Amino acid sequence: MRYLLVCAFLGIGMFGGSISGTGAALFAAEDSPAAAAEQATPGSPAAADAVTAPVPQPSSQIEGTPRVLAPGVLVTIPPDVQVDETHNRQDIVELVTLDPTFEWAKDCDFRRTVYCLEFRFKLPRLIEVDMPQASGRLQRKPVLYLVYTVTNTGKGLKPVPEADGTYRVEEAAETVRFVPRFTLKILESGKEYPDRPNPLTVAQIRRREDRAIRFFDSTEMNDRQIAVGETYWGVATWEDIDPSLTRFSIFVFGLSNAYRWQDPQGAYKAGDPIGQGRVFSRKCLQLNFWRPGDEFILKENQIRFGIPGQVDYEWVFR
Repeated sequence: MRYLLVCAFLGIGMFGGSISGTGAALFAAEDSPAAAAEQATPGSPAAADAVTAPVPQPSSQIEGTPRVLAPGVLVTIPPDVQVDETHNRQDIVELVTLDPTFEWAKDCDFRRTVYCLEFRFKLPRLIEVDMPQASGRLQRKPVLYLVYTVTNTGKGLKPVPEADGTYRVEEAAETVRFVPRFTLKILESGKEYPDRPNPLTVAQIRRREDRAIRFFDSTEMNDRQIAVGETYWGVATWEDIDPSLTRFSIFVFGLSNAYRWQDPQGAYKAGDPIGQGRVFSRKCLQLNFWRPGDEFILKENQIRFGIPGQVDYEWVFR
């Protein structure tokens, strides 16, 4: 009964959690192989992961013989799962605020299974696409895009209850539901650009990258069930990017289901809607890039993975 009350009050079922116990100006796109073969910053963690092993091919996306990529073209970010992501302890503020004598609603232990997918990507590239306008005419626009793969390597952790009320953590290899979201952020201005799926853009990217692979945009990839050992190819696209950008980050959501939540002091008051003031943050991959080039002409071969003096990538909650 307590379990049902807690889930009803928190509304966390959608996150897979459980509770137990108490407690342009001008853009220039280039097709040079050198631009496609950019590698991670030497000596960085990602550089060691830029491997040459063949990428598993999902049969549903392969419509021919894919190109053989040169070593270093795909940069690999290994999956990252941490034991502390499988649980957190929180008061159930809706119940404690209602009646402070509800001791069983204080310092509750929330447990959940967490997973993380492997992510591989090419450096961001540019392509010009004729976009239909409201006037009925076509307008040629530069599009920045990121080709990537996601692989379910079976990397996951699952809390298992013991007879004495404690938990042990075991490895868990399960089919993963992938709901991607990509955000590009210009670090100088703080401006953010969401991924904009467009079939016309994806078709042109396919002709350029590999006609034998059907790349999924974020809409087609959405809610994809990825079995252990399975890989999917995808592409994220952005339009109307400020050409003067120098440092930018791409945030990739959906690779991990890890999340954090907190109830700020005083944010919830008796009588408020359930969850009032509650703040969730989700684990995502932050990829950092640097472009040491002209302010008015953005060329894809000027884009470097990593920013001088900073990490190439990191896992963050936002």
